[in-house]
Amino acid sequence: MTAILDKRIFNRQLIRLTLPIALQSLMLASVAAGDALMLGMIAQEEMTAVSLATQIQFVQNMFLGAFTNAGAILGAQYFGKGDRGTVGELFNLMLRFCGMVSLLFFAACELIPEHLMTAFTGDGQLIAIGSRYLRIAGWSYLLTGISQSCLTAMKVTDHVRQSAWISCSAVIMNIALNAVFIFGLFGFERMESRGAALATTLARIWELALCLIVSSGKTYVRPAWRRFFKRNRLLSADFRRQYLPLLGAWLLWGVGFTAYTAIIGHMSADAAASNSIASVIRDLTCCACNGIGSAAGIMVGNELGAGKLETGKAYGIRLKNISWVIGFASTALVLALTPLTVRMVKLTDEARQYLTGMMWIMAFYMIGRCVNTVTINGVLDGGGDTMFDMYSLAVCMWGIAVPLAMLGAFVFRWHPLAVYACTCLDEVGKIPWVMHHFRKYRWVRNLTR
Repeated sequence: MTAILDKRIFNRQLIRLTLPIALQSLMLASVAAGDALMLGMIAQEEMTAVSLATQIQFVQNMFLGAFTNAGAILGAQYFGKGDRGTVGELFNLMLRFCGMVSLLFFAACELIPEHLMTAFTGDGQLIAIGSRYLRIAGWSYLLTGISQSCLTAMKVTDHVRQSAWISCSAVIMNIALNAVFIFGLFGFERMESRGAALATTLARIWELALCLIVSSGKTYVRPAWRRFFKRNRLLSADFRRQYLPLLGAWLLWGVGFTAYTAIIGHMSADAAASNSIASVIRDLTCCACNGIGSAAGIMVGNELGAGKLETGKAYGIRLKNISWVIGFASTALVLALTPLTVRMVKLTDEARQYLTGMMWIMAFYMIGRCVNTVTINGVLDGGGDTMFDMYSLAVCMWGIAVPLAMLGAFVFRWHPLAVYACTCLDEVGKIPWVMHHFRKYRWVRNLTR
């Protein structure tokens, strides 16, 4: 028996959470779009090298995402229960894990950037440009773990607007500084790819400073500093039960996407360039489903943590239905953006043809991406059902899409668009499995103690 849903309350809560999170996602995606557009106006090699180099941060974000999402899942339920003290201890756990990851990636970018770049391309010029970028941008990776932990704590404790405001202000600064340093405006040196790295680092410093200042207010949950190095065995065990499958899923998904980039990057420079632009458009278009997915996790988690299991179930069903609407709307948006995107960037004729084909393929991929993001990463995760995501990625991405793309690129020598289509199979192909698992309602549970 599913609870009767008060649609006015549901819609008001969904809009209140979704709009700032979607805006935050849009602004973050805009940084990559700004990098690609500005560097693409200088040279295709600069744009492609930076796009490949930022895959390192993408990999780092997989680890950070696992730890902050685990904190968000438990934090939303404990906040719904009214237990702010436990939320503070979860903040401690996020900071410890994210801090260690950030330190490791910073060291790798400073010490072995050339080795990192060779994983994505064999082109010597792209490796040299990307390595210069990483040595500067690596400093921003050192700060990201701390700021992401702070922003996650804000989201789950009813300060989502403040979290979005902080991220958006940092993004605006990043884009503005991109223009100044890349092109050498206002008397500054023309730094090109190095300018993009410097802008990113300065924006991250600003973001962390704002996090620390804003979260000093009375209504904010802060880390339990007196117990920072003390281990709460039960809470640590619950946190581990969430982050291990999440980390497995993030690694499978993130390394899979990185593998897609590397496969296409090794086919030709034109294929790599067009894929870089298509990835930016994909990330921009996914902002709506990312916002609803994050809102879904908080809304469902709050209700389940408060013991309102039937209400949480009703919320999940409605959010799953909304994901289909967002998916078809995203398809239409990508198709509408295709002519403008192809004309805006400076590409060779062959790369321009690749980009047009990739945009059409991606348009239909967006249906699966939106449905799965809201249903799996929102509703299922909100109830702590995190194992399914890892299993579905192991089967659909690593069992089908990645091997098929590798065979197509390096064995059968398929056309780059055919290989790109292989990289889009997993999201669309697993929709029936996702819907079947959703209807088992194993995610309808209270995780709090």
